[in-house]
This record gives sequence, C-alpha cells and structure tokens, in this order.
Amino acid sequence: MGKLFVTGFGPGNPENMTYACRQALEAAEVIVGYSGYVDLVRPFYPSKTYIDTPMMGEVERCKEALAQAAAGLTVAVVCSGDSGIYGMASLIYELSETAGSSNSGSAVEIVVIPGITAAASGGALLGAPLSHDFVTISLSDLLTPWELIEKRLAAAAAGDFVLCIYNPGSIKRHDYLQKACDILLQQKSPDTVCGCVKNIGRPGEEAFVTSLAQLRNTAVDMFTTVFIGNSRTREIGGKMVTPRGYFHG
Repeated sequence: MGKLFVTGFGPGNPENMTYACRQALEAAEVIVGYSGYVDLVRPFYPSKTYIDTPMMGEVERCKEALAQAAAGLTVAVVCSGDSGIYGMASLIYELSETAGSSNSGSAVEIVVIPGITAAASGGALLGAPLSHDFVTISLSDLLTPWELIEKRLAAAAAGDFVLCIYNPGSIKRHDYLQKACDILLQQKSPDTVCGCVKNIGRPGEEAFVTSLAQLRNTAVDMFTTVFIGNSRTREIGGKMVTPRGYFHG
C-alpha cells in the first residue's frame, strides 16, 4: 500500500520546519507541490523525485500525487505553512473519494502533518497579536465569491475579533486590502492597531506595526500576512499586543 503525506513545511526556513515534516520528506520517494514551494524544499532533499505545477494546478498535482501513492510509492505533498489551513489536505481527501483511497486501508494511506501557519509565524514577528479570539480570512476570490468575503469581514468586525488576513493582494487584486479596510472601518476605529509581515522566514523578511487607517494605503502582495487588532489591541515597545484579559476587572 502506498503512503501519502500531506505536510506543511512552515514559512520556508529550516528552523521552522517541524521534525515530523522532516521525517515525512526524508521518507518520501516523490515530493509534489506548487513550483514555488518545491523550490524551497529541493535544496534540502536534492536526490528526491519532484513533481511540480504552477499556480492554479492544485487539482492536477494532487491527482498525480494520489496516483503515485496508489502505485505503491511514498509521496509527500508539500504546503507552505500548514497543510490544513489553506493547504492541500482537504483537496487530497476530496479526490481520494473518487480515487478509492482512504485514511485506513485501501490503495493509499493518507497522513496529514501540520506545519507552522503564517498566523503563528507572522504573529511571533509582530509580538503577540493573537492572544485572544481571532479569525483568519483569505482575500483571494479565486475559490470564494467576493460577496461572501465581504460578509465574513463585516461579521468579524462586528464581533470585535482580531483578524489575520491571508492573500491580501496580488497584481490582479491590488485594491482588495483597501476594499477590506473600508468594510472594517465602518465598525472599527481608524486608530485600531494593525501589523504587516512580509516574506516570513525568507529573504526580505519585514514586520511593522501600523494603524487601520494607514493600512488601507499599504502595498501588499501574496507573500504578506496582515493582522488587524480588536478594540483592546495595543502597541507595546513597538510590538502589536492583544491582551488576554488578565488585568481587566
């Protein structure tokens, strides 16, 4: 029986790659992933067989990974950050229904391995923005209608959640963060403490604290993660901190 690991490798630097991820990649005969992510892993495992596809090739590469595992090979599908949070784990399970694979005993054994997602690694660089209730929302409308994203942004603002925004912008979506901020500003103060982290764990890494009003005009891309505080989030020593509530009466 073949084995298919779906593993998150964190932000890309070896220090934030978990031991379980390393074990899976060492055991794998074939490593499958988005071309940009494969390029981050290949230097550490140069002798492996690699199968990669460009952006928007998720279904194709996951089908190929299942086929390779069904042929009896040990395969690893790599995901930036975590394998289940905006990763490939759900797609692998969906495709496994058609392919006849399962988690417990047919052609392919599927093992999901977690990784350090951008909410955690980016949050650590900023300070402690996620110490209380928070939500993650992706601004990419490739798979989710923008109208639904708008509803989720408004609901998170109404609930006074800290927000962690994935995929805040791209060449085609250059104004999506601006539109998101406009929605949030209807219910949040312009002075709300926010933060941005770019290229986490990679060359050009940058983290800075700003306000919601300033964030609206901040240039971002798909390698940026945005943090928007709640009404209690503060800047302490240049860091973004959301109090847990220990000192509130």
